[in-house]
Amino acid sequence: MKVPFPVAAEALRSPRRLVTSTGFQNLWIISTIEFVNFSQFCEIEFRLESQSQNSLPCFAWQASRTGNRTFVSSPFRLSLSQRLRRRYGMAKVAFIGMGVMGYPMAGHLMVKGGHEVTVYNRTAAKAEQWVKQYGGKSAATPAAAAEGADFVFTCVGNDDDLRSVTVGKDGVLSGMKAGAILIDNTTASAEVARELHAAAKEKGCGFIDAPVSGGQAGAENGVLTVMCGGDEATFEKAKPVIDAYARMVGLMGDVGAGQLTKMINQICIAGVVQGLAEGIHFGKQAGLDIEKVVDVISKGAAGSWQMENRHKTMNAGKYDFGFAVDWMRKDLDIVLTEARRNGAKLPVTALVDQFYGDVQQMGGNRWDTSSLLARLDKK
Repeated sequence: MKVPFPVAAEALRSPRRLVTSTGFQNLWIISTIEFVNFSQFCEIEFRLESQSQNSLPCFAWQASRTGNRTFVSSPFRLSLSQRLRRRYGMAKVAFIGMGVMGYPMAGHLMVKGGHEVTVYNRTAAKAEQWVKQYGGKSAATPAAAAEGADFVFTCVGNDDDLRSVTVGKDGVLSGMKAGAILIDNTTASAEVARELHAAAKEKGCGFIDAPVSGGQAGAENGVLTVMCGGDEATFEKAKPVIDAYARMVGLMGDVGAGQLTKMINQICIAGVVQGLAEGIHFGKQAGLDIEKVVDVISKGAAGSWQMENRHKTMNAGKYDFGFAVDWMRKDLDIVLTEARRNGAKLPVTALVDQFYGDVQQMGGNRWDTSSLLARLDKK
């Protein structure tokens, strides 16, 4: 995986020349280098120098050995001048929230995006763990993390958590500089998105609501779908940074449109999962081989991502493979609240929400959303 300055150093034990990914040769020279834990991978510490810049300290790069060449990759930490960040598309980034989604997303911003990342988490140990794994820095408060950042990301639990880390005491907006952009990846209400847009505007900052879909696996693999709301100019600035953890990033409309699109996403998932659960339950009751059934019907109009990726685990009664029931109920509450406001009729969604409530009563709060089948299979 390439980083902003992936380096190939000739002659592993006494490197002299570096070649950057941009093709420039002899741009940097090594002034000092130390190999640590030399094996298949080796931790190295060195300083880079150029004729036009001061020495630039680099720590905890990991180098893999192939023949007599060393290819440097993640995890890494670079301290670069603003001039270099502008030239190579790097940015100072803060990421607030090291949950199952935010932790790997921040990692992709560091590794794939090559940005200078500072993280904050309510439980400091999780932020420290992230720094140990990826490099970067951690901060004691959201405001401290956001200080001097070009882009500030938030990915927390709900509307109240979001208000706390943005406009609350020591929230990011108290530390953000004018011209910075706040990007919220939390699945939250369109109302709080509009609140944060107004608060950011007062500070001279941009705002994008950018909830994601793809679950924990999508976050870990950097292939999330990101639904954005905001003005086009702000979106165009933010998109290249968001791309580090996404395979699809789309502007849905004005502020709040990203959250409204995520609500539609959850409406569709709720209905599909309930239908799949009923189909598998029906097949089992009829004595059919579920694998054979799915192998056939998945090739037709009944096919879906849920069928392809969840039917095996559902049939085996295993429900620890993704988005938790508690989180889905939180999301569906947001959906149903918005539906009451705008007059939308969502009878199936409301019913499935009640079914998830039944799963919670069975002790399935942390089971994944496919556990609707457990409710049907309950004796």
